[in-house]
Amino acid sequence: MQPTCGHLHSVPGSGEDCPPCPSGHPGRLQAESPGQPGTGAVHIQLGSALGEPRDSTGSRQGSQVRSHGHPHGEAAGLEDGAPDSEEHGGSSLSELRYLLQWLHKSLPYLLILCVKLIMQHLIGISLGIGLLTTYAYANKSIVNQVFLRERCSKLQCTWLLLYLTGSSLLLYYTFHSQSLYYSLIFLNPTVDFMNFWEVLWIVGVTDFILKFLFMGFKCFILLVPSFIMSFKSKGYWYMLLEELCQYYRMFVPIPVWFRYLIAHGELDSVLGWTLGILLGLLYLILKLLSFFGQLRNFRQVLRIFFTRPHYGVPASKRQCSESDDICSICQAEFQKPILLICQHTFCEECISLWFNREKTCPLCRTVISDHINKWKDGATSMHLQIF
Repeated sequence: MQPTCGHLHSVPGSGEDCPPCPSGHPGRLQAESPGQPGTGAVHIQLGSALGEPRDSTGSRQGSQVRSHGHPHGEAAGLEDGAPDSEEHGGSSLSELRYLLQWLHKSLPYLLILCVKLIMQHLIGISLGIGLLTTYAYANKSIVNQVFLRERCSKLQCTWLLLYLTGSSLLLYYTFHSQSLYYSLIFLNPTVDFMNFWEVLWIVGVTDFILKFLFMGFKCFILLVPSFIMSFKSKGYWYMLLEELCQYYRMFVPIPVWFRYLIAHGELDSVLGWTLGILLGLLYLILKLLSFFGQLRNFRQVLRIFFTRPHYGVPASKRQCSESDDICSICQAEFQKPILLICQHTFCEECISLWFNREKTCPLCRTVISDHINKWKDGATSMHLQIF
């Protein structure tokens, strides 16, 4: 017989751990009974000693687990897609890291190749830098001289004219064997075989020479005395010369590129000739479309050049006195004052120079002109006509 002691917490005098209860109840402890040494066991039920709080604690823990089971399930569902995005981001970072490592390892070899290419095309690169520097210097100088109007330096204009002319002649003399000047009259230079870099060389040099040529014309106009050609008339000539220069430069590269595209007998097969002719025709069609696209602007420039539109009427002395006889642009006394439609008075040359870049009155912003004469200040387009 195994008595059950429900209210005992421990067995005094026992020095061993209690073996598990043979009846399978987790809340019972076994101990040797004094009446039955070696064989009897006293089962002590600890659960009854703890009473209801133990069961309630366990039930509360179970309920908490059950109550939190759904949110944890949602979090787990949300976390399922996280490894995919992390894996994708990790793969992208690894590819980028691999690319950076490859560039780092290949950098010495790339530098060697760059030095080799520079040495092979050292003359062309040096000449290109020289042409660009010459253009920038001459263009800025001409714009400054036009801005000075009557105070422009005739010596500076003469120097610019001689400098541009000498630079062009020296270039053609240095490469006289290639006859680069043929491109100016729509002929092909005397180059036996033209690859892509030779085409760029011919077209680039010709484009800069044309810029220098028309900039020289502008310098010549600067040298014309004011009593022969007024400042306002010079502005119209600058605009016309620049528009003509841009249109001429647009057609000059056509023979060179057309010869390169049709391969000039480079491909002996029928397919090669057919492809070359198709590419050449497509190039011509695109050039014609670009020409007709800019034809409207060119007609407007011609209309402005021949009609010479007036922005206002000559102002009377009373109208000048209302403005304190001071031009708001130059802050000096009026010189040939012009009254705009907005009733503001300015010097004729000052307001002409203003409308080279603007369409509105400098004071009230009333629209006066329908066209910006952006080339009347003597500037030359920086655009490089490659194709």
